[in-house]
Amino acid sequence: MILEIANFRIEPGGNAGFEAAFATAQALLAATPGYIDHALQRCIEDAGEYRLLVHWNTVDDHMQGFRQSQRFPQWRALLQPFCAATPSALHFERVIANHATS
Repeated sequence: MILEIANFRIEPGGNAGFEAAFATAQALLAATPGYIDHALQRCIEDAGEYRLLVHWNTVDDHMQGFRQSQRFPQWRALLQPFCAATPSALHFERVIANHATS
């Protein structure tokens, strides 16, 4: 399992529109083979900054299965109008993990 972290910078005043568009766009993401789960996070200190955290089985599931699919242009068309810059993304593998116990 890998983690994709995508960075979105949203135009001023575009938060509500971006979040509404993402609510629609997330179905395109979730329909991709190899998709596991995702979370969209808004920055507390800078409300125009968002991080999308997506777990995939493999990098190829994201790069080939989603980015090269017919779903990706639809995804981009929904979200791009709210972006102040081109979103960027990197892939991460877990090295060390710990979970709190109660």
